Amino acid sequence: MANEEKSRRDFMGMALGACAAVGGIGALYAAKRSWDPLPSVKAAGFTTIDLAGAQPNVLNVEKWRGKPIFVLKKSADMKADERDIVIGSDRFHVSIGLCTHLGCIPAYKATDKKFLCACHGGEFDASGHESFGPPPSPLEIPPFKIDGTKLVLGEEGPEYKKMLAAGITV
Repeated sequence: MANEEKSRRDFMGMALGACAAVGGIGALYAAKRSWDPLPSVKAAGFTTIDLAGAQPNVLNVEKWRGKPIFVLKKSADMKADERDIVIGSDRFHVSIGLCTHLGCIPAYKATDKKFLCACHGGEFDASGHESFGPPPSPLEIPPFKIDGTKLVLGEEGPEYKKMLAAGITV
């Protein structure tokens, strides 16, 4: 009788251990799923912008990872800058459209060729350099790769890596 009770106790211990293991695995799986980015966030990892139809001195605003992206084709009278993205014979200003002071979205004034932040009066030139007010640094350039006349945001191409090494992306 003692031997039968011992085997029953062993069985109950193993059954309880198996239930705890299954519950633990389920909890770990649920925790891992909560840490993974949502599919919508993964899909927003890369954004392709076709620059073939861009007009000079007209700001196009795109969206990448929930942030506004400023794309400005520079006109011939705008000065060239090391922050320009050159595609063919065209020069573009591309930046994350958030003021580096407090994250407001600056407006582009085409007549003045400036970005003006209404929050605290910050100004940026057409290349994204801070020119007046409290912004501590230029507008940030997102990671990009050039693919013909297309710009792929979210991927670090050789042009971006060169800018990053020179310290001009932020």
